[in-house]
Amino acid sequence: MAPDSDASDEHRRAARQGLAVSLATSAYGISFGALSVAAGLDVWQTCVLSLLMFTGGSQYAFVGVIAAGGVAAAPAAIASSALLGVRNAAYAIRMGPIIGPRVWQRVAAAQFTIDESTAVALAQSEPRARRVGFWVTGIGIYVGWNLSTLAGALLGDVLGDPRQYGLDAAAAAAFLALLWPRLRGRQALAVGAAAAVVATVLTPALMPGLPVIIAAAVAVVVGWFNWLGGAPQAEPDDVPERGGLP
Repeated sequence: MAPDSDASDEHRRAARQGLAVSLATSAYGISFGALSVAAGLDVWQTCVLSLLMFTGGSQYAFVGVIAAGGVAAAPAAIASSALLGVRNAAYAIRMGPIIGPRVWQRVAAAQFTIDESTAVALAQSEPRARRVGFWVTGIGIYVGWNLSTLAGALLGDVLGDPRQYGLDAAAAAAFLALLWPRLRGRQALAVGAAAAVVATVLTPALMPGLPVIIAAAVAVVVGWFNWLGGAPQAEPDDVPERGGLP
């Protein structure tokens, strides 16, 4: 097979992977929309949150804290969601050479630099296929996530209390799915256990959102000093392990 044909095949494969990931990930938006309305946001506020924030983990954290503490917990909700969004900055550094050097390219790519678009891009071996995977995945999830957010918000507004359908557990289940593949090795297990204990102990005593921030600080300290982590090793240029949220 000619080299051009091989490249075309890889580009098409990257596009197919991006579309498949987009469809699977977008489904989470339904539960987010329903939970957001149940937390007190209206349909338009919920949709704007998805349009502008567009990082599922941070969005779940935001509405979860608001649901527990109301408007008074807004600062803690913002801080919690911002902490979870920091990882996207690290992805942007990794994706910079792939997206290209032009300022307009990087500005356009900023909104679509999420877990899934990074994962699909890095799964490809050819530079253009990486770009195809990134853009197809990022744009596909952005469109699908916002449409499903609207559907979930409308559905939640009609159905009422999401606890009747188990949607109140959707955020916790989504976070567990995100976390579980990463719990490999002594350090990851120690960080997870310590953060869970800290959050559980502090939740009854502190404003909603603050236990999450303090638990994140515990994780940062453990990672900074590399406790139980062993000697640093070079990581392969491979797909980030994902659990399914943008």
